[in-house]
Amino acid sequence: MGLSPPPARHGGDRIAEVLQAQGVPCIYTLCGGHISPILSAARSRGIRIVDVRDEATAVFAADAAARLSGRPGVAAVTAGPGITNTITALKNAQLAQSPLVLLGGAAPTALQGRGALQDIDQGPLVAPHVKRFYKLRRVRELGPAVAEAFALAQAGVPGPVFVECPVDLLYDEASIRQWYAEAGGKGTALADRALRWYLNRHVRRMFEGGAEAAAPAVAPVAVPQPSQGSVRAALAALHQAQRPLAVVGSQAVVQAAQADALAEAVARLGIPVYLSGMARGLLGPAHPLQLRHQRRNALREADCVLLAGVPCDFRLDYGRHVRRSATLIAANRSAKEARLNRRPDVAAIGDAGAFVQALAQQAPDPSRLSGWLATLRARDEAREAEIDAQAALAGEFVNPLALLRALEREAAADAVFVADGGDFVATASYVLHARGPLAWLDPGAFGTLGVGAGFALGAATTKPGRELWIVFGDGACGFGLAEFDTFVRHGIPVIALVGNDAGWTQIAREQVKMLKDDVATVLARTAYHEVAAGFGAAGLLIRRPDEVTPVLRQARELARQGRPVLVNVWLDKTEFREGSLSM
Repeated sequence: MGLSPPPARHGGDRIAEVLQAQGVPCIYTLCGGHISPILSAARSRGIRIVDVRDEATAVFAADAAARLSGRPGVAAVTAGPGITNTITALKNAQLAQSPLVLLGGAAPTALQGRGALQDIDQGPLVAPHVKRFYKLRRVRELGPAVAEAFALAQAGVPGPVFVECPVDLLYDEASIRQWYAEAGGKGTALADRALRWYLNRHVRRMFEGGAEAAAPAVAPVAVPQPSQGSVRAALAALHQAQRPLAVVGSQAVVQAAQADALAEAVARLGIPVYLSGMARGLLGPAHPLQLRHQRRNALREADCVLLAGVPCDFRLDYGRHVRRSATLIAANRSAKEARLNRRPDVAAIGDAGAFVQALAQQAPDPSRLSGWLATLRARDEAREAEIDAQAALAGEFVNPLALLRALEREAAADAVFVADGGDFVATASYVLHARGPLAWLDPGAFGTLGVGAGFALGAATTKPGRELWIVFGDGACGFGLAEFDTFVRHGIPVIALVGNDAGWTQIAREQVKMLKDDVATVLARTAYHEVAAGFGAAGLLIRRPDEVTPVLRQARELARQGRPVLVNVWLDKTEFREGSLSM
């Protein structure tokens, strides 16, 4: 019996060849007829396809993969509602300056605007949230557009790029010609003949110039370097300072491969430092220069503040946390963000991580700062003692601080934490210590709920073998609970810890106090662990303090066996984060 002929080459092959050349290990997707050729061609080239239950999850996963690898993550979604479902995740990536490439399906080119299935004008919806929206009309444009998208996503201020791939550009030429011939019909009336002429011309233009060609070369991405003048000015300010302080944020670790070098530079710089966003864990869990508490007071007392990859947005009270008499140094790839709400004395426009490394080569003697550092460390230690005292308070169920202290003790030394929630997760940010560089994932400036499952998928596929925890609030858990089906099908042994206090507590804190009304903030003690078990994962329940440590250990053992786990913990209410409303 003879072998069947190989399938005809198609537009999906052209895209997959670029993805392969770019070294893409994984595409995150939810299937759809508009994008099937991309997925099939990618899998045939050894690219892993991770299919999820919500398109937002696919984009969140690509976002996380980008943050952890320093290379654009890739998601592919179908047309219309597939794309509209991604908008929140795209905006989150844009505000977090995360480089990713989103491949989106579209209706056939000749039928756009004519009522085709899932046909909408996607550009106005997507373009505000990406660096560029590629709207393609020719088969020959597919490969070059995707290659350009990879370069653009990483250039300058990183961010998402969208490539719209109409379905009739993705299937093989013979099939598309036959489809359009059938659409033209066989009528002999003038209108029928005009339609056939138009469609034949349209198909010819779609495929012309589309002779086979190698995938476009991978373009090098230049890292924007700060000026030598800004380095000299910053060094002069640091040499004169008596109470310098650094805040290092996500943009400083855009070059993920440079994370260890950046950590060494921060240590050599020798000034007290707060780490935020993706920079959390940069110095390990307990470096003497790293501070975790009382940042507002420290900034108000500092006479020189270095913001490395951190804008003066709401997190720094729009720049008001830094006193006016202090010398402000802002290192940022974005000139706009470097000057947001507060004009710096030294603006270092370029890669913040490269800037810190340049400063560290000529760092002033840190020994003169011993008194300043001792003052700040004493405050940190006092705050840790307060947390310990609050964690010891007994209640009806489980004290959230005690639970997080237990997680801190039990989690593996190389654990990766994904944070998704409001009150419980904000509490975790004070208690949990990220284990090392690129071992903490939170949404970023947008404050998006629902990132947990997608971020965990991105982390699992980018850093396989690492122990992986999602710290969920019970409200946020509802966004991604169905993805336990994805974890089970793809063998991803994540451990989800759900802080179940039966409410949207971050909102309720201020709403009830100010309005005397808990409307829409009340949830139930839902059996999330049973839902996870229904998808084939392991579901565990904790209701008493004495159950915490043994159940966490059981969860870790199940994960080591390859099973995803959800631990549902009934929490007591606490006053830990009173007065935490952000605007």
